Amino acid sequence: MKKLVSLLLAAVLALSMVACGNTDTDEKDGAENKGPVTAEVVEYDLTEELYAFGVDKTQPELLDKVNAFVKKIKEDGTLEAICEKYFEGGEPTPVTSAKLDETKDQLVVATNAAFEPFEYMEGDKYLGIDMEIAALLAQELGQELVIQNMDFDAVCLTVGQQKCDIAMAGLTVSEDREEYVTFSESYYEASQKLIVRSDDDTFAECESADDVIALLNEMTEEVSIGVQAGTTGQLFVEGDEDWGFEKLPVKCVAYKNGSLAVQDMLNGNIDYVIIDAAPAASITEAMNEMQ
Repeated sequence: MKKLVSLLLAAVLALSMVACGNTDTDEKDGAENKGPVTAEVVEYDLTEELYAFGVDKTQPELLDKVNAFVKKIKEDGTLEAICEKYFEGGEPTPVTSAKLDETKDQLVVATNAAFEPFEYMEGDKYLGIDMEIAALLAQELGQELVIQNMDFDAVCLTVGQQKCDIAMAGLTVSEDREEYVTFSESYYEASQKLIVRSDDDTFAECESADDVIALLNEMTEEVSIGVQAGTTGQLFVEGDEDWGFEKLPVKCVAYKNGSLAVQDMLNGNIDYVIIDAAPAASITEAMNEMQ
């Protein structure tokens, strides 16, 4: 009998060891297959917007020239060619800023060079759709280009104070900004999009922007959404009567730029990010390459 019991115990022990071994392997394989957490853009446009340039209200002649220039680059294909560089993997053309000198005939542009692909920097060079347009505009006007880089929420204010001639910073046309600038003809159609972590499937079953917004409105202040300070994304989260945006029942966390917001999301400090569609695509691609 003792011999039989010993054999049974040995068999049970062997089975237990095999089972434990399989569990470890499965868990290990699962961890390996899971991979790093990345950022994903939810495909639906939460808003519809128009980008334009903000011109100094005291320079109506400059506004006329800018509008004529925008019309020209739309019609001759220049604008499309510039956009293709940034959306289809072309080679950007770096732009150099001259030093501000009031004794010279200069076009002084206010921007926030942290909004790829519209404006960003590599070393001391400016790149982006708006920056290439700025260089061509200055050339068209026969002026030297000066680019002033600043926080986004200071861009229109600076032009309104006549410290710069024009704001070129992925600006969405809005009534509150018209207090400071006169908008040119629009040159780009934009929208806001939601960025999530790859391990968050909250919005996986959504089939429209309305579905996404409905889920956002079911959340509480325990959920935090990152935005770039002063942008339409912040207005969308915090609510704005002029835009017709109802406040979301979440905590809004403002950052100096979208990259900081997405990085904080990947680090687990906030839950989501809402930002303009083109920068959302550029930022997530860059961040994911580093994961």
